[in-house]
Amino acid sequence: MPPKKPVVEEKIPLGRPGNNLKSGIVGLANVGKSTLFQAITKSNLGNPANFPYATIEPEEARVVVPDERFDYLVDKYKPKSVVPANLTIYDIAGLTRGSSTGAGLGNAFLSHIRAVDAIFQVVRCFDDAEIIHIEGDVNPTRDLDIISTELRLKDIEFVEKALENQKKKTRMGGQSLEQKKARQEQEIIEKVLAWLNDDKDVRKGNWGPKEIEVINPLFLLTAKPVIYLVNLSERDFIRKKNKHLPKIAEWIKEHADGDPIIPVSVAFEERLTRYETEDEAKEEMKTVGAETVIPKLITQMRKTLQLGSFFTTGPDEVRQWTIRTGTKAPQAAGVIHTDFEKTFIQAVVYNFNVLKDCGGDEAEVKAKGKIMTKGKEYVVEDGDIMLIKAGAAKS
Repeated sequence: MPPKKPVVEEKIPLGRPGNNLKSGIVGLANVGKSTLFQAITKSNLGNPANFPYATIEPEEARVVVPDERFDYLVDKYKPKSVVPANLTIYDIAGLTRGSSTGAGLGNAFLSHIRAVDAIFQVVRCFDDAEIIHIEGDVNPTRDLDIISTELRLKDIEFVEKALENQKKKTRMGGQSLEQKKARQEQEIIEKVLAWLNDDKDVRKGNWGPKEIEVINPLFLLTAKPVIYLVNLSERDFIRKKNKHLPKIAEWIKEHADGDPIIPVSVAFEERLTRYETEDEAKEEMKTVGAETVIPKLITQMRKTLQLGSFFTTGPDEVRQWTIRTGTKAPQAAGVIHTDFEKTFIQAVVYNFNVLKDCGGDEAEVKAKGKIMTKGKEYVVEDGDIMLIKAGAAKS
């Protein structure tokens, strides 16, 4: 008898399922969030005023995901219609010390953070006498402590309420399967509460699939992935030096090890948006010796959200579709149209890298045997070019 294959437990990601995920820009008041939002989205939404709570309701915009693969395919097919991938970004009003207990407009702001799937956390590292700091002076590690504490305190409140509700179920007693499941869920909630009370963020825990199934419906703030954006003055950004950077790196290593850190100058990014043409902005970047980091922010956030792409191509349309890493072919087909998931037959697939290696020649891809026919268990790879075959939908 051949040995049994080990059962691989499917990894469930923290957070909401799905492909239409959103990110929010978070930080204390007056750290550059709204100006950054305007620079990323190239819009006049948001309210970059020099006082706390200038933004109250979150602004929302969709930004195009920069992708050289998409540009290559558009150049190859010269289609009538082009549809790139998008990322939804929210500008969320500034937090303050005591937000978790409702200070300022804290409860509303925290509920807005709860509605997004990942966080750009902006940390101020520039001095400017004209832009007030809500805490009185520039001290980024203190600011990081404040935000971390406020999010964790609010999560403790959420989890305590969830535990209270769960205990109402388990007090009924009995040995039914439903009761057994309820007790297991209570133990998981108690474990999460202990983790938070130990000053640790939920996203840093090593949770199993059953635990994640209980955690995800809680929509916890500290379960959301974070990208730290260190907002420097234009001068410091260009010379790649700032006195606060080593301390920030130490703080993140201690409290959020593994989370990405991206230095940015919101002032520099905002100045680039004032140029009338892209060529003028590029010339300015060349002159000062610094590049915009906006494309890097967008692509890093997609990676952090575990999002990838597949393409449909042809002379009529080149489109980039967004999927979660690990998505199987029928679910990817369902992103195009829900009926395609139900009536999926097969997918004809080859990867963009193969096409590029063959000089963009599909005939050569076919001659090399690189065009594959895949069924329902095929896990779509980032950069796949797909033709979906599906049956007629039942009325």
